[in-house]
Amino acid sequence: MSNCDKILTKARNSPNNFSFVEICILAECFGWQFRRQSSSHRIYENPKLSPEHGRVQNFQDVKGKSKPYQIRQLLRAIAIIENAD
Repeated sequence: MSNCDKILTKARNSPNNFSFVEICILAECFGWQFRRQSSSHRIYENPKLSPEHGRVQNFQDVKGKSKPYQIRQLLRAIAIIENAD
């Protein structure tokens, strides 16, 4: 099992206990590219997706943790990518 698979499993099983670093790594595993940082927010973009399918993802660092709703949004977009393959 690769590192990306382990992080994806953790995100699916425990979205309330997920670090900011892990969500950034997970996004990069599935093709999102870092675009810019605006204070505590990091903006990622995946050119393979349409805007309505989660092309742009915004992650907020809150004391080293990710916000659970942002993890759920990323997981929905990852599901679209997995179903397209």
